[in-house]
Amino acid sequence: MATVYPRRIMGVETEFGVTAFEHGKAVLTPEEISRYLFRPVVAEHRSSNIFTDNASRLYLDVGSHPEYATAECDSVTQLLNYDKAGEVIFSDLATQAEQALERDRVGGKVFLFKNNVDSKGNSYGTHENYLISRELALKSFGMQLLPFLITRQLLCGAGMIKKGRFVLSQRADQVWEGVSSATTRTRPIINTRDEPHGDSHRFRRMHVIVGDSNMAEPTFALKVGSTLLVIEMLEAGFDLPDFTLDNAIDHIRDIAADPTGQTPLALKSGGTVTALEVQQATLDAARRWLESRPDEGTPNEEMARVIDLWQRTLDAIASQDFSGVDQEIDWVIKRKLLLQVKDKLGAEWDHPKLAQIDLTYHDINRERGLFYLLERKGLVRRWTTDEAIAHAATAPPETTRASLRGRFLSAARSAGMDHNVDWVHLKTNRPEPRTLELLDPFATEDQRVDEFIAHIRAMDAAD
Repeated sequence: MATVYPRRIMGVETEFGVTAFEHGKAVLTPEEISRYLFRPVVAEHRSSNIFTDNASRLYLDVGSHPEYATAECDSVTQLLNYDKAGEVIFSDLATQAEQALERDRVGGKVFLFKNNVDSKGNSYGTHENYLISRELALKSFGMQLLPFLITRQLLCGAGMIKKGRFVLSQRADQVWEGVSSATTRTRPIINTRDEPHGDSHRFRRMHVIVGDSNMAEPTFALKVGSTLLVIEMLEAGFDLPDFTLDNAIDHIRDIAADPTGQTPLALKSGGTVTALEVQQATLDAARRWLESRPDEGTPNEEMARVIDLWQRTLDAIASQDFSGVDQEIDWVIKRKLLLQVKDKLGAEWDHPKLAQIDLTYHDINRERGLFYLLERKGLVRRWTTDEAIAHAATAPPETTRASLRGRFLSAARSAGMDHNVDWVHLKTNRPEPRTLELLDPFATEDQRVDEFIAHIRAMDAAD
């Protein structure tokens, strides 16, 4: 049995779609808009790849996709707060970009979409990262997770209109392998590239790239919380049903097209099981696990909320009565709205008005975005608060290594000290290079960091 980490470090990376419109027409290219978006970042930091004051990473990814990677978090709600903080940070940059476009007499409104597929079919991702024990063989561990992960879209897909029909997931059509070290060539469900971002003798990072970006807070909490519970059970050797599939990836697109959850999955041992049955059996095991789960990291009380929403979602799928979750689950919220408009128009799924709704649901602008309009009208339930999100946008998590990075950044920037950081390293470059390595992602106190910050302040005082 491997070491179990009930208090688990995790993070989420989110790529955003970006564009700008003026009078219904596109303004500039995504690459040009992205340069406007990152202009204040480059002006302040001389780079488009930085760590923010909240110890998260902000950067312009390949393909001109703005990307935000949360700081290290150790509970579901904390991670949700830092994920939503990324929207706040980018919304502020979008406002500044609009002002710059106006000054340059280009004009246009900047749109950032937290989705996974653009109008031309290009895909961009949201990646989940979970700390696991180095004692685990990641490939075999990942294979055990695959039945859960390919059926998880029943719970947390963002939904989209595709080729004249509504499907549950935006990412399901973009992955082609189960477990692999590839990232863009074949897009596996689990990426095995060994980047622990910590002590490689103790930790591995499990990189999940199959999930959809979520707007609804309860959906995000269910996505991460359910996955955490399954990882914990596998690490602890807890009794889980064996749903080893003959070829997991063969089923993922069929599941996305079937909101009843009745897609039959071929078992390696022979016979079949439905997607809904995989989820229900996994949930039943998670409910038993919660009875003995150490109350660390994400509190058991919060995990009980995850399990409650998990069960209500599966019940809704089984009965096809979604009234119990139509304010909490992204694909259900979106499909309900689309069906209302579709029926009112007497249209088919390919109507341009429906495509517009499908896209604007993911607009992160809290004054303009369709999702946030629903939230203001009380048609979407919350999991966290605006106050908690606002705090996360400016301050690092206090319960992980991110707090040390945040303190270092604050000191270095206040002193005007030339510096660099990454997930593990803190570095000053002048007057002589000095680097500190932080290999424990759980650490919140470190005398070496205290001494490093004291050194920075002494250097500043001496100038």
